[in-house]
Amino acid sequence: MESFFIAVVSMAVVLGFMILIHEFGHYAVAKAFGVRVLTFSIGFGKRLWGFRRGDTDYRISALPLGGYVKMAGENPLEARTGEPDEFMSHPRWQRFVIAIAGPAMNILLAVGLLTIVFMMHYERPEFFDQPAVIGWVQDDSPALQAGIQQGDRIVRIDGEHNPSWEDVLLKLIESPNQPVSLALQRGNEILEKHVKPEPGISDDFGNVGWEPQQTITVAELEPNMPAIKSGLEVNDRIVAIDGKPIQARLAIRHYLQQTRGKPVDVTVIRNGKELHFTMTPVHKEESGQNGYWLGFLMSGPSTRVAKLSFPKALSQSLEENKRYSLLIVDLVRKMLEHQASIKQMEGPIGIARATGEAARQPGWTPLMGLTAMISLNLGIFNLLPIPILDGGMILLLLIESTIRRDISVRIKERIYQTAFVFLILFAAVVIYNDLMKALPGLGQRMP
Repeated sequence: MESFFIAVVSMAVVLGFMILIHEFGHYAVAKAFGVRVLTFSIGFGKRLWGFRRGDTDYRISALPLGGYVKMAGENPLEARTGEPDEFMSHPRWQRFVIAIAGPAMNILLAVGLLTIVFMMHYERPEFFDQPAVIGWVQDDSPALQAGIQQGDRIVRIDGEHNPSWEDVLLKLIESPNQPVSLALQRGNEILEKHVKPEPGISDDFGNVGWEPQQTITVAELEPNMPAIKSGLEVNDRIVAIDGKPIQARLAIRHYLQQTRGKPVDVTVIRNGKELHFTMTPVHKEESGQNGYWLGFLMSGPSTRVAKLSFPKALSQSLEENKRYSLLIVDLVRKMLEHQASIKQMEGPIGIARATGEAARQPGWTPLMGLTAMISLNLGIFNLLPIPILDGGMILLLLIESTIRRDISVRIKERIYQTAFVFLILFAAVVIYNDLMKALPGLGQRMP
């Protein structure tokens, strides 16, 4: 119950703050241009609380699924008086700036929050920036079926040359069920391959069944288990089992299950020296899984932790936001081309779960970092050329500027009606997928 309460409250705070920033962008620019603002609302529907100052009613409304700024003469379907302080009485370039100000504030918020996070705590897995060398390939995986082997280096993925592991992971995430072209370096050869990522069970993100090449270090030893009895020590670096090179953590677990309890020779590096230890895996339940184990825990991927200076933090924030903006746009394009699934989008339940998890972590930086990413998504989504959204208004303004006249009210009415139905259906699908992720058994019980 406590987790549910934290998730709901954290989501309300995060979304409320982002909506406030978004609508304030519209409000501030409209006021600067002399447009009369009638309503500044957080939420939709019935007014719950608020106050009036000047011409503007500042309110909190019943449905906390967004917000709006209502300007005099803004709705083209309503009668206008032609007063100079009405929205439609202003030149198109001013209306354009008012429309784009909301998404721009969300994007600026994402950049600002991430800059603050990086100044307080910049943490990044080191392998993200390393060359994409395969450390292990899972049995019966798309990678194995494509002929990819341990030790192969990805030198090109979908036209991107010399990618880092982060580049590769982001490319695969957005490509479930879609062939991805690869160029692999194997020795002195360059091999052309195609791999088709499989969607995940719950989120539909692409996965090919390989692991990055990593250093495997012993982090902890369990008492009365084969590893500690054989003489293995914390900080030993495991390089091989039975003479076979080990370059990924899952490779060890996979190999031990194949031994079915037979003794194994573990090769480690300790203080620059190569040592060998013979131990026999024992069968037990570990971490909720039955299998064969040696009794040591491996360290996670090495991470780089630092506090960046303001210039470096701002530069890194701009780079991260640029990278993920392009990822969002590419994901939307693939959904329109039926190359990606709408299941990859998170709705209110998914956002609540993520914000709740971030809020329970120590410190403010996890929640601030997540807020930055959600704000970036909100800003990009609102720029999509869909009427009712800011991007739709921007598109119509650009069309009117090109044809040098206003689009007729009748055509705009049909456009807005169609867009409204589309957004309602879109929201319903996203919420449905949210429920399927949160309650995976629900889909099987539904007729």
